[in-house]
Amino acid sequence: MRPIVLLSALVFAVAGGVLAQEAKRKPNFVLIFCDDLGYGDVGCFGSTKHRTPHIDGLAKQGIRFTSCYSTSGVCTPSRSSLMTGCFPRRVNMHQSASGEWVLFPVARKGLNPAELTIAEHLLPHGYATMCVGKWHLGDQPPFLPTRQGFQQYFGIPYSNDMGARQRKKNPPLPLMRNETVIEAPADQTTLTKRYTQEAIRFITANRDRPFFLYLPHTFPHVPLFASDAFRGKSANGKYGDAVEEIDASTGSILKTLADLGLEKNTVVVFLSDNGAAARRGGSNAPLRGHKGSTWEGGMRIPCIVRWPGVIDPGSTSDRIASTMDVLPTFLHAAGGQLPEDLVIDGKDLRLGTKNVPGHDAFFYYFKDQLQAVRSGPWKLHLPRKERKKELPARLFHLDGDIAESKNVADGHADVVARLTELAEQAREDLGDRGRRGARQRPAGIMEDPGPIVAPGK
Repeated sequence: MRPIVLLSALVFAVAGGVLAQEAKRKPNFVLIFCDDLGYGDVGCFGSTKHRTPHIDGLAKQGIRFTSCYSTSGVCTPSRSSLMTGCFPRRVNMHQSASGEWVLFPVARKGLNPAELTIAEHLLPHGYATMCVGKWHLGDQPPFLPTRQGFQQYFGIPYSNDMGARQRKKNPPLPLMRNETVIEAPADQTTLTKRYTQEAIRFITANRDRPFFLYLPHTFPHVPLFASDAFRGKSANGKYGDAVEEIDASTGSILKTLADLGLEKNTVVVFLSDNGAAARRGGSNAPLRGHKGSTWEGGMRIPCIVRWPGVIDPGSTSDRIASTMDVLPTFLHAAGGQLPEDLVIDGKDLRLGTKNVPGHDAFFYYFKDQLQAVRSGPWKLHLPRKERKKELPARLFHLDGDIAESKNVADGHADVVARLTELAEQAREDLGDRGRRGARQRPAGIMEDPGPIVAPGK
C-alpha cells in the first residue's frame, strides 16, 4: 500500500503545484482599438445598420462603459493618451510640430522615447508584447512601436490616407514588420485579414506566458476597404463592410482565446480612437457632433471590457471613464504599480469592483485649446471665438440631454462657476493655447527626418 500512498501524495502535490501556478499567472491583455468608429456603430451601442454579433457578444459577457471618452477627436493625440495614460497636452502630442492636428509622414515630432507606454510598463512583469495595426505616434525610428516597448510590430505607421497621393513628399503607404517595410503601397483590401492572422499567431505563440496584444485597426478610417469575403455584403456600403470585417476579426480572436483555454485569464478591451467622421457612413447617434469636434459625438466612444470571473456579464457603467484609464488598469491587474514620480491622468478602473467613482472632471481639448469640461452630469462648453464669432458659455445636463441640445447656463450660474474653476485648474496644469502648463512634458523631436521607404527604393 505504501507505493500507492506515495503515488497519491505525489499526484496531489503536482496538481496543487499546477493550481498554484495557474492562480499566480498574470492576466493576458488584448486591446482592440478601432479608427473613427462611432458611438452608434455597433449593435450593443444602438446600430441598426451593422451586423456585429461578436462585439455584441463581448458586451453580453462583460461591461459596457457608456460615458467613456477619448481625449481628442482625432488620431495622434488620442493614441498618445491610450499609450501613456495622459492627456495629449501633458505629453505634448496634442498637435504636430507645425500645428496640424495629427502627425503626417516624415514628421519631426513623435512620442518621446522617455515616456512609458503600456507595453513598457508591462515588460518588467514578464509580458510578451506586440502591436498589430496603425501606430501614428511618429514614423521616425526612435518613435516606432519597437522603440516604445513592443517586441514585435506589424502594421502601417500612420493613417491609411497618407500615401503618395496625399502629399508629394509622402512615400507609398508602407506596411512594416518591426522596422522594415515589407510592402509599399500596402494592399489595404487585406489589411484587416492580415492583422487578424498576426494577432492569432502572436497569441498562439505566447499561450504559456502573459502577453499584451495591442490591435489598433486601420478602419473604418477612410479610404475604406474590406477583403473579398466582406466586400459589398453590408447594408451600409463600404463603411459597413469594414465594420463587419472588424467584428469578424474580433470573433476570430475571441475563438482563439477560447480554443487555447485562455479566455478566463484574458482581459479583452474594445475601444475607438474618436467619433465617426461626418458624411462617411458612420454613426455617433444619439450624440451631437462628429470626429474632430469637442461635442460628445467627437470624443465619447464605445467601450467594452470582458474579464470572465471578475466582471459581471451584461453589466453597464455610466461613470466617466477614459482611454487614459487603460494603462493604470492593466498595470494594477498585472500586479504592478505606477512610479510615484510619474504624473498620470488615467485612473485604475478596478475591474470587478462595484461603485468605483470615475473622473471628477474631464477636459475636452481641440488641438491646443481647452474647449469644454465635464464634471458629473454637467458639461460646460467654455466661451471662445470661432470663425470670427464669439461663442458664449453653454451648459448641458448630459443625463437628461445626451444630445447637447438645450443650453441651461442661464439657470445654473453656480454650476457654470464651478466648472469654469475646474477649467482654470486644467489651464494651470496642462496649458491652453499659448499658455504653457506647469506639468507638461516634452515630445520627441527629430532634426532631420526622412521618409519610410522599402529597401532599395
